[in-house]
Amino acid sequence: MRRTLILAALLPLLAACSAQTQDQIARQAARSTTAKVVAERFPGVPVQPAIDCLINNANATQIYALASEAVTGPTASSVQIVTEIAQKPETLRCFGQQAVPALLAGF
Repeated sequence: MRRTLILAALLPLLAACSAQTQDQIARQAARSTTAKVVAERFPGVPVQPAIDCLINNANATQIYALASEAVTGPTASSVQIVTEIAQKPETLRCFGQQAVPALLAGF
């Protein structure tokens, strides 16, 4: 219910923006939710590279779902979405290229 109300409040604001601006706003909000999920569920993982991989490999539906939880905070749904994105082959490849080297640099 809260998610629906938040989306209803955001839609008029997004409608006034260009498509590119809408995408940037949604991605920024989705990053906020994703950062919280990564920090909570995957301690020790370099957050910024992981977020980049996750957001860059999410589809529009996943981005908007994560963005809608930026105000209220992550839920079980956001954890599930982040997990689904993380399991995509292209996301795993990105983790290998971006997150693992960042993790190893800390040693």
